[in-house]
Amino acid sequence: MTYLEFEKNYRINSLFEFYQPLLTTKQNDYLQLYYGDDYSLGEIAENFQVSRQAVYDNIRRTERILETYEQKLHLYQDFLDRNKLADEIQAYVAAHYQDDQQLNQLVHQLESAEEK
Repeated sequence: MTYLEFEKNYRINSLFEFYQPLLTTKQNDYLQLYYGDDYSLGEIAENFQVSRQAVYDNIRRTERILETYEQKLHLYQDFLDRNKLADEIQAYVAAHYQDDQQLNQLVHQLESAEEK
C-alpha cells in the first residue's frame, strides 16, 4: 500500500466514523467490510451475491457521499482543528504552567471530552 492509498483509507475511515449514521445499511456494510475489515471486492460480492462491479460502484459512490457530507458539515475538519488547538494549549500549559494543578486538570478534561 502506498502512502497515498494509506492516507485515502485513513480519511475514508475517519469520515465513516463521523457520518456512518447517515448511510444506508448496504453502504455501511460495504464500507465496513472494505475499509474496516479489509475484505476484497470479490469477497464482499460473494457475501452479498452481487457482482464485483456493483460492490465497487457502491463503495465509490459512498466515498463521494462521505466527502459531500464533509464539505457541507465539516465535522471531521472541525475535529482536527479542535485537536490541534488542544495540543497547542497542552504544550503551552506544560511549558509555562506545569505547577498549576487546576489548569492542568482543565486541559486534561478538555482532551478527555474531545476523545468521546
